Amino acid sequence: MSIIGGLILIIFVLIGVAFLTLIERKVLGYIQYRKGPNKVGVIGIFQPFSDAVKLFSKEQTYPVLSNFLIYYLSPVVSLFLSLLLWMCIPYSTKLYSFNLRILFFLRCLRIRVYTLIIAGWSSNSNYAILGGLRAVAQTISYEVSLSLILISLIFLIFRFNIIFFDIYQKYLWFIFVRFPLSIIWFISSLAETNRTPFDFAEGESELVSGFNVEYRGGGFALIFLSEYSRILFIRILFCLIFLGANIYNFFFFFKLRILSYLFVWVRGSLPRFRYDKLINLAWKCLLPSSLNFFFFFFFFKILIFIILV
Repeated sequence: MSIIGGLILIIFVLIGVAFLTLIERKVLGYIQYRKGPNKVGVIGIFQPFSDAVKLFSKEQTYPVLSNFLIYYLSPVVSLFLSLLLWMCIPYSTKLYSFNLRILFFLRCLRIRVYTLIIAGWSSNSNYAILGGLRAVAQTISYEVSLSLILISLIFLIFRFNIIFFDIYQKYLWFIFVRFPLSIIWFISSLAETNRTPFDFAEGESELVSGFNVEYRGGGFALIFLSEYSRILFIRILFCLIFLGANIYNFFFFFKLRILSYLFVWVRGSLPRFRYDKLINLAWKCLLPSSLNFFFFFFFFKILIFIILV
């Protein structure tokens, strides 16, 4: 049953990624006063599936000087790690039930750094290597803030299981009492998932698509699916830890849709940062703020423990 449930989960995650790309292209189209994809099917609803067929049916080529085995395995491992993240969702059916979901999420997030640098290095292209180095530096910088925010929230609920966020947010969402943390999480998640205005790993103007410049066809499709499945999971995780964690409520998916529109709105509105400003923002602004909140919640919990004892 767990194998069948896992296959069903993977299928629905990939379908969700397909329609996420459709929503993003539609919203960006209306932001830029155009219609977006509207030819394949009714209002373009089959456009993502058409793109998938086109990508996977293209000829597979590889650079002559590349490291062939690592070059082809990197997108597969990246997609595998992105799909592993979905085991952290608190399913009431206990499809995958374990208590250390947050630690598992952080581990999978960190291991993905190796797939980025390996994809850039194995391509044996200067642009790909630069894109991989940028992606690694950016990911490591913003993972620190994400980890500190999660640890701060763990101090409050004293659990590593995401399902307890639903219990503690039954009457009041965490976003109302921890609004600065939610803003830091939102900015860090944009940078962590290489979204505009922090898409330096794929800066077309200076890196020609970055670390995935040598990938095409199926390899590029796997990298694309990996990135967007991780983006969708990060949005769901934001709703879980700040906006209530009952995923079997229709209102939860309404909040997720609003958050998805907000991500696309940021992409359609803001220009790309300068790279040095990105790193300064991570280490000089977001990290000190996250540390302050971390120590505040730590001593707050100790004070409550002393009072109760």
